Amino acid sequence: MPEKNRQIFLVETPAGKLQESHFEMRTGDIPAPQDGQVQVRNLLLSLDAANRAWMQGDTYRKGVGAGDAMDGYGIGVVTQSESDRFAAGDIVGAAVGWQDYSVHKAHRLEKLPADVKPLSHLISLYGIAGKTAYHGLVQVGRPKEGETVLVSAAAGSVGMFVGQIARNLGCRTIGLAGGPEKCAWVTDTLGFDACIDYKNEPYRRRIAELAPDGVDIYFDNVGGAVLEAALFNMAMKGRIVCCGAISQYDTTEMTSPRGVPGIHVFKRLRMEGFIVMDFADRDAEAVRDMGRWFRDGKMVVEEDILDGLENAPRGLIGLLAGDNRGKRMIRVAPDPA
Repeated sequence: MPEKNRQIFLVETPAGKLQESHFEMRTGDIPAPQDGQVQVRNLLLSLDAANRAWMQGDTYRKGVGAGDAMDGYGIGVVTQSESDRFAAGDIVGAAVGWQDYSVHKAHRLEKLPADVKPLSHLISLYGIAGKTAYHGLVQVGRPKEGETVLVSAAAGSVGMFVGQIARNLGCRTIGLAGGPEKCAWVTDTLGFDACIDYKNEPYRRRIAELAPDGVDIYFDNVGGAVLEAALFNMAMKGRIVCCGAISQYDTTEMTSPRGVPGIHVFKRLRMEGFIVMDFADRDAEAVRDMGRWFRDGKMVVEEDILDGLENAPRGLIGLLAGDNRGKRMIRVAPDPA
């Protein structure tokens, strides 16, 4: 157990591509909990494209600026508690930040089941990735059996689940991923009906070929040119689920799709953005269905876990470049015995 607390700070707001030099690790005292607070030993950090978006300013939450400690969701184990709501040894989830230890007001922590093995599934299958995929597709997209669902970043943390959920609900699934190896994995392992290599194929034309009657639901994780291609291939009264825009986060050359809002009017499209917390009251439903499909062998879970807090900057930069497959995380400490 470390005697000091390591923290990673954003020391410079990136103007273009994120670099490791934008971060700095600092060491300080381990924070002690006060009355009503809980000390947490962080175990796993979730790396998400949203981490980069926060550096651009306030969004659905306060931004992260130069001089701030990096924030991020993670899970940990309670090491000290000054609240009767938690005891040492409890597994919890929260915005723990990029550090070894964190202290939280008790009401900001979510108690998680300690019997899930491995605990990393509390971030992927049953956590932020799985719930985002489920709520976005089911609550926002509202799929019907037999419909065609198109998913960008299909080999990523959310996209991999979206396609599998759609398939389990009786939909035809088409993915977009970068490179032939990822595309083969999306079809052969995840069970998508088809996958388009957006790096090497004319993806707008390929969408039209694979969905001649149009796309009923497009689950958008990337924005930009891919979103434009999907819009022009939507079926009448199609739905676009806006989950993220990773192509726009790590650049100074942002692009917006042409045809808006004309294509929406012509095809009577519905386009809706969401964040996972919007549907917190439906989390039990998501966990129930995801768990059932997993136990029945109808849900593949792929996790890309990098060891060591010091690798968080490199891990986020790689995620933005698309070098991950599945849910990327940082292991800060071993799971409790």
